Amino acid sequence: MKRAVIIGGGIGGLSAAVRLAAAGWSVTILEQQKTLGGKLQKIQLDEFSFDRGPSTITMRHAFQSVFAAAGRQMEDYVEFVPIKEGTRNVFPDGSIVDVNADLAFMEEQIAAFSYKDSRALRPFMRESERLYRLADNYFMNRLLLSWRDKTNPLLLKALLQVRPLLTLDRLLRRYFTHPHTLALFGRYATYVGSDPRRAPSIFAMLPYLEAVLGVYSVKGGTYSIVDGLRRLAEELGVHIHTMTRAKRIIVSGDRASGVETENAIHHADIVVANGDVLSITQELLDNRYRPSAFRQEQAVDKYEPSLSGFVLLAGTKRQYDLLRHHTVFYPDEYGSEFEDIFVRKRPPREPAIYVCWSGRTEAGMAPEGGSNLFILVNAPYCTEELQWNEVGEAYAGRTAEQLERRGLHGLSKDMIASSRYTPEQLRKDTSAYRGAIYGISSNSPSQTFARPSNRSHLKGLWFVGGTTHPGGGTPLVALSGRLVAEAILNS
Repeated sequence: MKRAVIIGGGIGGLSAAVRLAAAGWSVTILEQQKTLGGKLQKIQLDEFSFDRGPSTITMRHAFQSVFAAAGRQMEDYVEFVPIKEGTRNVFPDGSIVDVNADLAFMEEQIAAFSYKDSRALRPFMRESERLYRLADNYFMNRLLLSWRDKTNPLLLKALLQVRPLLTLDRLLRRYFTHPHTLALFGRYATYVGSDPRRAPSIFAMLPYLEAVLGVYSVKGGTYSIVDGLRRLAEELGVHIHTMTRAKRIIVSGDRASGVETENAIHHADIVVANGDVLSITQELLDNRYRPSAFRQEQAVDKYEPSLSGFVLLAGTKRQYDLLRHHTVFYPDEYGSEFEDIFVRKRPPREPAIYVCWSGRTEAGMAPEGGSNLFILVNAPYCTEELQWNEVGEAYAGRTAEQLERRGLHGLSKDMIASSRYTPEQLRKDTSAYRGAIYGISSNSPSQTFARPSNRSHLKGLWFVGGTTHPGGGTPLVALSGRLVAEAILNS
């Protein structure tokens, strides 16, 4: 029986584990945290339940494919619930746009501030669908492991059709002129940890993905995806070790042959690293075994990390009529936060603020009449100059005050349970390089379309997760785990 050791029990690692175990492999997962899930964790504060991590769930079929590849029905393990009302977007002048499949209603809402932009919505959504179809057919569902894969004529043709040198912001300006509309659709670049003024226009596919294909809640909370994959993995005989940190990837000759932890050595035919490629390469491989491009200490600096996030979990004793399951509040001048994040590397002064109220969709997530609010502000990746332990408390207060001014009146005094989570804590908990949520940013064509390979230069070592192909985001990470496992089985 062939043996695989998987470093990291996030969704990518679990997906790979399930696929390999279903094919008869002996699989061991080593997870450094107390619980599986990586960046996605379940948090309980008194009577309030929260998911800390991914909350906007799309591409249900990506998760379904993992269960189907193991011969199981996903519905027996996790239940996805469509959020038909979509995502609410609230602008400083009181304008509201709810992004969902009701395009006629979206047109009415946009027409309230720009009739011209409302007439451009449907042509833009057709372009969004075109880009999604190209990405789905040629990029997201296959690995690009060899030069033959990367120079496939059909792939190259598709790459030209998505116009890799055109930025998302420039594409949007071909359709829209009003700042609200540009902010509304530009914000989708943050779904991959990036700046709409620098990210390629391929990410204009995300409005179609969210509005038409749908956004989902998960019964019991988003962490139920992790629980479902864990349960299936255990049924398939996967050995799971939590609170077990990998110290070193063992290399024999030119091949990865196992993983050393504090207390044991786990021998393997294959090692799958479900973590940031940059962190794994620097921390778990001896310098002599790293790719030549990574052997110098500053080598990883050529990659720009994605943005990170500052999280405030707020359990309140009341509910807010303005909120939906997903709500985004925009500042007066959207876009300045990216200068703060990527250039000045400081907490943004005027950020967009995202609020997830999962209790709106599912009862029992908060005491009756209360709210469980996951509040997220985009933040810079970790630097030596920014000390979150010094600024975190004040920044949480400022974020609550900004929400109060935007319509969540009395939020600060209504909080009866709260917790903060900073990029530095994310870095320590998950070994994410510089605390970046999505691995490397997609702020250039090269970092979008030529990400670090899923297959190491060392035989027997593979990578899954947001830094590698097909990119950041919960469904894509699930896809990467399955695709890597299938590549291993076929090699």
